[in-house]
Amino acid sequence: MDVKLPPLGEGADSGTVVSILVKEGDEISKGQTILELETGKAVAPIPTNAGGKVTRIHIREGAKASVGTLLLSLEAANASAADPATPAKPPVSQKRTAPPSPQGGTDEQEDDPESESEESSFPPPASPSLRRLANDLGINLRRIRGTEHGGRIVLADLKAYIQRLQSLAARSKVSDQGARPAKIVPPTVDFSRFGPIAKRPMSALRKVISQRMTENWNAIPHVTQFEEIDISRLMELRKKYAEAYEKKGARLTLTSFAIKAVVTTLKKHPVFNTSLDETAEEIVFKEYFHIGVAVDTELGLIVPVIRDADKKDLFQLSRELSELAVKARERKVSAEELQGGTFTISNQGGIGGAHFTPIVNKPEVAILGLGKGSLKPVVT
Repeated sequence: MDVKLPPLGEGADSGTVVSILVKEGDEISKGQTILELETGKAVAPIPTNAGGKVTRIHIREGAKASVGTLLLSLEAANASAADPATPAKPPVSQKRTAPPSPQGGTDEQEDDPESESEESSFPPPASPSLRRLANDLGINLRRIRGTEHGGRIVLADLKAYIQRLQSLAARSKVSDQGARPAKIVPPTVDFSRFGPIAKRPMSALRKVISQRMTENWNAIPHVTQFEEIDISRLMELRKKYAEAYEKKGARLTLTSFAIKAVVTTLKKHPVFNTSLDETAEEIVFKEYFHIGVAVDTELGLIVPVIRDADKKDLFQLSRELSELAVKARERKVSAEELQGGTFTISNQGGIGGAHFTPIVNKPEVAILGLGKGSLKPVVT
């Protein structure tokens, strides 16, 4: 019995193996976490969909894994009893090339030695209703990788396949129109010619940050408004209640006040709490207020999200902000806690500096950057 990487959720189809939590010879149960996978900016636990004895581990730490990648092989407790419902696969005399996939190149089943060829006398496992639907749509189920137990194809797999076909059609249209420029490969510079150097590989998180920030900067027109505000009374208020908050397990910071101020502003100017649906050409006005707060970690910038900030008081915001910051720095923040933000706050006051231009976090349309406070005389 083989265990493969299951679907990872919206917006994620691959990741890097951070740690493997089992070893060959271990007895594991269904639902047990077998490894941790870094997807985007989060580290997610990956459970097994079956139980048994681990006979072989096919993946290693640091390796890339995408949905459907073979992770490990199991020997079930009743492995000695043959399953009469599962027919044996006929021998294949030679390796064949898989048909072209909707993603370009060859189908993802090409590299899977267990994938079923179109010449096989056994159809892929799927329900009669799904077979009928695929037949009506003119789709060959042998081109689809099933994600359920035993490679069974379900409706979600068929939908994902159709979405890939649509994506391919859209990319082909753009290519035909010549709207997509060729990717420019930057020149390689031999820096060792000028002096001693040291090299270290980019982490998966750094790669994601680099890619997202580049996409956001190129896709979103940035207009920056600089302003200075008097926070003297705010500092007095923080000083007055900071000790009481700490006794209750929360740290009262200027960011907590900023979240409250941002929510009030977004309610007054809802256009800053929107996203652009480019496909439908519609502006989506969100009636919820999920505020992302940028957290600087050793591996890069991570933006956990405080949900329903408008429904929480200052103490709740301060406590949740502290908890999310700790989880982000320890890489324990979940993918769910990094999604759904409607507006982001980036506070670099801790490292100094005044005005700066933060990059808007797509699909949001605005961001607030806070600099370091200073005592200065002002003439009004």
